Amino acid sequence: MLEAARELDRWIRRGRAFAAATVTAVDGSAPRQPGATLAVAEDGTAVGSVSGGCVEGAVYELCLRALDDGRSLHERFRHSDEDAFAAGLMCGGTVELLITPVRADAPGGGVFGAALALAARGGTGALVRVADGPADRLGRALLVHADGHHEGTLGGPPALDRTATAEARALLAAGRTATVTVGAEGGRCGTPLTLLVESAAPPPRMIVFGAIDFAAALVTVGRFLGYHVTVCDARPVFATAERFPDADEVVVEWPHRYLAATRTDARTVLCVLTHDAKFDIPLLIRALALPAAYIGAMGSRRTHRDRERRLREAGVDEERLARLHSPIGLDLGARTPQETALSIAAEIVATRHGGTGIPLRGAHTPIHHDPAPHPSWSASARSGLRGP
Repeated sequence: MLEAARELDRWIRRGRAFAAATVTAVDGSAPRQPGATLAVAEDGTAVGSVSGGCVEGAVYELCLRALDDGRSLHERFRHSDEDAFAAGLMCGGTVELLITPVRADAPGGGVFGAALALAARGGTGALVRVADGPADRLGRALLVHADGHHEGTLGGPPALDRTATAEARALLAAGRTATVTVGAEGGRCGTPLTLLVESAAPPPRMIVFGAIDFAAALVTVGRFLGYHVTVCDARPVFATAERFPDADEVVVEWPHRYLAATRTDARTVLCVLTHDAKFDIPLLIRALALPAAYIGAMGSRRTHRDRERRLREAGVDEERLARLHSPIGLDLGARTPQETALSIAAEIVATRHGGTGIPLRGAHTPIHHDPAPHPSWSASARSGLRGP
């Protein structure tokens, strides 16, 4: 639901009732991941998508039904070889959906309104809904804020809300949307209850070090991928807003000093394009000690070997050194700044989702990969994962 927060927030503020169908789980080659949403207003207006077109018509009708009777639904769509043109997934796979009616004046409406308003303004929080379980709890919602306090209730004992809050905070820290299974009473035993946790968090950061032409192309691609992009260079003549119009910010500072002072997290992408040892080495020493999602450095293979030698001499161990993507990017035969930016972006995406980088034609690898669980996530929060 939070995927469409801006439009749905406007609908709520205008008093428009709607039903939101949200993907809770996928299996096989389903085209969209948990959190994908199709919403239908009471006048028939629709926004979003849950399958890229495969089952949209059937889901649209389910949304209207939920609006009419005011009850949440849990539905599953499978690929069918016998009737491929029926409401099913032509590309194979299975999609499970939670369809929730939302009316501002109905029970729980205030929680949805608060969650959508929070996400629409770029705030941080998680919307938790009962995606599968007893009919009287289906669709019940809880809004968990970054500081841990919550609004609403899932309808069980207080222990259930506390457990849901803890699970939501773990996923929120990583900016992930997922389903988690807990006991209906809030413990690990008893009747299972499936919760959908949708995270709303600021965009992940991409910090590009080195104000060169290749950086300008990478900034454009990074912004297209949804990153908040910063360019940093110690040379004021090159680090200007005019040279990087697509950057969210341009910083004139020694790279290692800026990295030490700025905010990073486990979603942050660091791209070192300076290929100058006096900038690279102190920067990479600090970068490789951070829990960043991706750290890449530009340069020839000769530059790479020299860089590794210098980092080892500076005390960087092999475990940290193995995190460095150098030379940066995938082998696309890239030559221009734009092609090189595509090569780097492709490696970032492959790293994020566990892709191999090999052509899909003739390969026997899955088209959609489940990302590796982040070490901060609890064991029960490691199912149904999706990227931000």
